[in-house]
Amino acid sequence: MIEKANILVEALPYIRRFYQKTIVIKYGGHAMVAEELKESFAKDVVLMKYIGINPVVVHGGGPQIGEMLRRIGKESCFYRGMRITDADTMDIVEMVLAGKVNKEIVALINRHGGLAVGLSGKDGRLIEARKLQMVAAAAQDTPAEIIDIGLVGEVARINLEVLQTFAQSDIIPVIAPVGVGENGETYNINADLVAGAIAGALKADKLLLMTDVPGVLDSRGELISSMTVSQAEESMRDQTLKGGMIPKVQCAIDALAAGAAKVHIVDGRLSHAILLEIFTDAGIGTEIKVN
Repeated sequence: MIEKANILVEALPYIRRFYQKTIVIKYGGHAMVAEELKESFAKDVVLMKYIGINPVVVHGGGPQIGEMLRRIGKESCFYRGMRITDADTMDIVEMVLAGKVNKEIVALINRHGGLAVGLSGKDGRLIEARKLQMVAAAAQDTPAEIIDIGLVGEVARINLEVLQTFAQSDIIPVIAPVGVGENGETYNINADLVAGAIAGALKADKLLLMTDVPGVLDSRGELISSMTVSQAEESMRDQTLKGGMIPKVQCAIDALAAGAAKVHIVDGRLSHAILLEIFTDAGIGTEIKVN
């Protein structure tokens, strides 16, 4: 009993610090698959709202999209980690993200006592997007080649009015990373990029990127608990960072540049990873900050 009381006392200064602050959570990876982790995620988000924090959830859904494409006999194709998205694939992406995955997360949070509402970036033009331009590496003295990967977008603007409405209510917004173009076209957008753009636009106190690794690792494979933007940029230049961690760290840098206070890359495979990061002295994962 005393140990439980000590845990609550340790959390008290963090509860006070983050009261009425916005924390954006990018929810994805193993935490969206394992039942125990799904339950702990939902409970963490509901607890945050009850004690006065404003959580904003942005979710992915790549594996679910891939599974649905396999069911209809359509192959998933990628270029530099981005899903090549023709019109038919875009229909499946929107159906899975906004129609299936989003509503499952909303139902899960609501089942644990929250009041969640699902949105796609098309609702209220929440996420205004433009086509993502991919450029292939070119040989010397030859022009770069533009690679068309279809209806893949990047964030042009976040409509803050929509999200600020939720901040003044009991509602927890759950956002599918689908954007709307200038002429009403639908774009598939990387969930990390959407979470970073929303965190920057809201000047969020924290952006939590849930992953399937402990955090950012150094050249010896050991966890880096904290790093500045300049250190993160150097890690990318000297190729300490590899694979899927590069876009996550770049997302963190962009979010900080846009106005987010701190970014944390945390291991979503740990039960209650969100609470462990926000409400404990030690925290988990890697913190990235301006300086």
